[in-house]
Amino acid sequence: MVEDDDSFRMALAEALRSLGYDAREFASAEAFIAGDVASDCVITDIRMPGMSGMELARILASRVPAVPVIMITAATERNPRARLAAGAPVCMLKKPFQTDALLECLHRALDGRPAPGAPCGQAGTGRQAV
Repeated sequence: MVEDDDSFRMALAEALRSLGYDAREFASAEAFIAGDVASDCVITDIRMPGMSGMELARILASRVPAVPVIMITAATERNPRARLAAGAPVCMLKKPFQTDALLECLHRALDGRPAPGAPCGQAGTGRQAV
């Protein structure tokens, strides 16, 4: 998870961990790229100081196109589809959002397959969401 808001990042990462995901936290897109982390899915804020989530999504699309990206934002984006086209996110969530909405996005991002033994509604349990 790439999010510059410390409290939001920590709360969301903890929620993901409580649902069985291996969630790693990064305070910036630059830190994520420098960490050279392999992941099944990347969750990123759109607006951050330095590199934006959109720029990060474009880089990921060129380097590891198979890794899905979920974008989150507190801002109302103008013409988000056109701006996001290059990064092609799986989902875009507006803060605040319900955990169920994020789980639906993760389910879609991770091919819609729950992990073996996962209870109904906990798609992707045990997979890595960064």
